[in-house]
Amino acid sequence: MSKPPRLTLPPAARAYRLTTARGEFAVHEAGEPVRGTALLVPGFTGSKEDFVGLLEPLAAAGYRVVAVDGRGQYQSPGPREESAYGLEELGHDVLAQAAAVGGGPLHLVGHSLGGLVARAAVLRDASPFASLTLMSSGPGAISEEQRARTKLLVAALEAMREDMPAIWEAMRAQDPADAVPDAPELAEFLRERWLGTVPEQLIATGRVLISEPDRVAELAAVPLPKLVLSGVVDYAWPVPLMDDMAARLGASRVVVEGAEHSPNAENPQVTAVALASFWGSSSVGR
Repeated sequence: MSKPPRLTLPPAARAYRLTTARGEFAVHEAGEPVRGTALLVPGFTGSKEDFVGLLEPLAAAGYRVVAVDGRGQYQSPGPREESAYGLEELGHDVLAQAAAVGGGPLHLVGHSLGGLVARAAVLRDASPFASLTLMSSGPGAISEEQRARTKLLVAALEAMREDMPAIWEAMRAQDPADAVPDAPELAEFLRERWLGTVPEQLIATGRVLISEPDRVAELAAVPLPKLVLSGVVDYAWPVPLMDDMAARLGASRVVVEGAEHSPNAENPQVTAVALASFWGSSSVGR
């Protein structure tokens, strides 16, 4: 679970609802498209707030940055039907968001599950995008240990989807005894975000994480500059697996020191520098 480094937006950012051909999505936006635009897609149980630390430095680097809540995710509405949250459906949403954002060149960034969603969008239609960044996202299903944990969560959601507060309390009860407690305002935000997310979205996307096949060969055939970015360790996809994926993709590779599964939240300044450097490279220009 990504934990935003702070909850207040920087002065130059704003929150609003992005209107697209596939409905409205809650977004945070900052900056002007002097050098381009970035569309940021969050991961499982996440939200646009996971990118709050990137807004200011990327805007200062000359980019318009749009971080989005996906369909049924926190402050974006979504139906109570699992079929609405299949990977192809979510990929269609990203293409609709890209069309609504405009302001190219448009750089697509997907964190964790968001990387699988971004990949689905690019495999369907890469033409709106100038580059793709897979952040802490692997070639297919998550690690065996995390698959087991996610299967338990999906089963709990299937049985108790009308009692999301109880599932939240059960999840937090499993936190390590020596874990540093979250600040009260962060703890309240994390709970609010969980309760605001449609349970069918979590069920369907949890199944994606458990079962998604390796589609690296398909993605490698897409003529789009790619970056694989991660922290130094990762519980969802082992870092050596992401190293191998980058090689198979012919992608640039960045490992962010001082970060684990969420470099966007755990070391946003270094992550922002890496993204801007990749986007500004001659191989990405369009």
